[in-house]
Amino acid sequence: VLKLFKLLHRTRQEVFKSDTRALEAARQKINEEFRNNQDETSEERINELLKIASDVEVILRTSVIQAVHKDSDKIVLIPRKDLLQDNTPYLDKPTKK
Repeated sequence: VLKLFKLLHRTRQEVFKSDTRALEAARQKINEEFRNNQDETSEERINELLKIASDVEVILRTSVIQAVHKDSDKIVLIPRKDLLQDNTPYLDKPTKK
């Protein structure tokens, strides 16, 4: 449980880097959820909660991209390196190898 708690906070710091409002909101939410369930004794419920927390960490790490408003009509996306993937070009007629 503690390992997952720390992992969520590390992921939060990486995903919301330089966004103090998002960093603080995520910190409060993570702490609140763990605090609300700290007295849980049912092994089944604990495993369910750990699965949810693990899924949230994966979604944060793989799906969240920061964006910054530059003008009233422009938004600049700031993707992290681990989100960038090689793009395979589309071919109408695939070539045989």
